[in-house]
Amino acid sequence: MKKPIHKNEFFKKFDFDGGKAVIDQLYQFCMKLKWDDIPENVQHRIKNLFLDLIGVLTAGRKTPVSQIIKDFSVSQFGAGDCKAKLLLDGHEVSPSGAALVTGMTIDSIDAHDGHYLAKGHVGCACFSALLAYADDLNITDGGTLLTSLVIGYEIGTRAGRIMHESPETSEQYHSSGSWVAVACAAMGARLMNLDIASFQNALAIAEYHAPRSPVMKVANHPTMLKDASGWGAMTGVSAAYLARGGFTAAPVIMAESKHLQSYWLNLGVHWETLNQYVKPHPVCRWTQDPIQAVERLLVKRPIDSKDIIAIAVETFEEATLLSQEIPKNTEQAQYNVPFPLAVMLARGKIDAFEITDQSVFSDPEIRRLTNLIDMRVNEKFNALFPKERWALVRITLSTGEVLESPPTKARGEPDTMLSDIEFREKFKNLASIHFSSQECDTIIRLVENLGTEIDDWLTLRSLLK
Repeated sequence: MKKPIHKNEFFKKFDFDGGKAVIDQLYQFCMKLKWDDIPENVQHRIKNLFLDLIGVLTAGRKTPVSQIIKDFSVSQFGAGDCKAKLLLDGHEVSPSGAALVTGMTIDSIDAHDGHYLAKGHVGCACFSALLAYADDLNITDGGTLLTSLVIGYEIGTRAGRIMHESPETSEQYHSSGSWVAVACAAMGARLMNLDIASFQNALAIAEYHAPRSPVMKVANHPTMLKDASGWGAMTGVSAAYLARGGFTAAPVIMAESKHLQSYWLNLGVHWETLNQYVKPHPVCRWTQDPIQAVERLLVKRPIDSKDIIAIAVETFEEATLLSQEIPKNTEQAQYNVPFPLAVMLARGKIDAFEITDQSVFSDPEIRRLTNLIDMRVNEKFNALFPKERWALVRITLSTGEVLESPPTKARGEPDTMLSDIEFREKFKNLASIHFSSQECDTIIRLVENLGTEIDDWLTLRSLLK
């Protein structure tokens, strides 16, 4: 007969000695950080990320995912004593429901920021939770909102790294929702001014109830599930309100476990907000590198796509596991390498229209090019993943000429970040589906003014009604 497992056997894996001090450090960071304490370069970056997320949200609002989840939230997450308005819509729902809709709407267009070691996206869920809190808690100061968003990025990035580097959880590739919920709860605890016990419970509730989604399922079989960011935002917001009501859940394993405490020691010193990447194009990050390689080839040597007879892409293994089929919907178009690459070769650009419109999916030349592309694993690039992502593209023309790109890493990484002008151009490109050129310029100006003497968050929020 097997010896029965002691009821505390699970916790024998974890030594919580010193955990109280880490919770105290996290609490002090979340509660005491002020806008003026944040370095100028971090302030500047968070404004660009905020603008970028507004653009992606706007582009996503007409996707089937956004419409379905909006109808679901209105039906199932009706407003009670706590309420928030759906962005770019106006329906009033609960804060948890609003965070769910915003998160899934942003996630429906794969153009938002991410972090290479967290292996996912911090901003999508944190932005969604933040704006839900702002409505319900009547936040009127943009500096307060941006400070909370920085907190979200700092905690979320570390939580994502822990999920993918801790021995207990590193065997699986986790969705962003599975770890970013903790960051969303921390932001809520700050904005609600919870005491330290309630703060600890909020993080622990979010950690426990966060969706442990195996994201490679969606990479291999693209559907509306996407990266679970909306569900993570909803869970984090719910956790904060539950903790405020007295719900208990401590400890917070990812913060209090002794072997994980070191991840939190440099809070407020090392700013992970600066280490996010930003995508130039609205497709999976793993597709950006071959697209960049093709862009550079086209600049040096313009190509008539009809002259192409073969295309080989070498990259890291995970990228080769994305869909390689001609897409039937936007999810399949975004989690794909050959299709976006074919669009770039045929049209010289890839914007939100190209990955959402059925006429592009049925374009004969794009379909022909998609079927030509041969995806191959490059072992050198494989060894560098996930810290670095590389690709090269080899194109054979009907004349027999072979064009080969150098090994290419996409712009938008922390060391090759988009310029302010590029951020604005990307925003206008994404947001023009809903806003006029004048409105886009006004939003850009209002975001730049957040946290300054001419801060006008309420006017900006009214434009997002």
